[in-house]
Amino acid sequence: MKKLLSPNTQAVNFGLLIIRIGIGIMFILHGEGKMFGGPEKWLKLGGAMEDLGITFLPTFWGFMAAFAEFGGGILLVLGLLFRPACLLMVITMAVAAHVHWIDAAEAGEALKGKIMEGSHAVELGILLFALLFTGPGKYSADSKLF
Repeated sequence: MKKLLSPNTQAVNFGLLIIRIGIGIMFILHGEGKMFGGPEKWLKLGGAMEDLGITFLPTFWGFMAAFAEFGGGILLVLGLLFRPACLLMVITMAVAAHVHWIDAAEAGEALKGKIMEGSHAVELGILLFALLFTGPGKYSADSKLF
């Protein structure tokens, strides 16, 4: 146990594997309904881009958000195209946090309430941003292929 928990390369790679699988599965579960919701669901999701001043192709943006969560989750688990997947997911989480903050502001929430509304997306965004720098680790498809 001591060897497994020591700060060596094997322990770090095992930790990255656990993070990838756990977070990836949660993104798959969270994005599944969006991915398979079809154009109506994608249109609703993509409508969130209006808050950022992007009013064209809402169905496309909704599909991209669904793909980033569902497809990105699969790529995280596999450790395949890891950094591009993380980048797409970071962007998606930034938009999600912004949408939550806008909704909270419109509901008249205080500053803390506004921040807390988007906290889950912010937390995941921070984690994914950090993973951009660490990479997927040794136990990944990327390390085998590239």
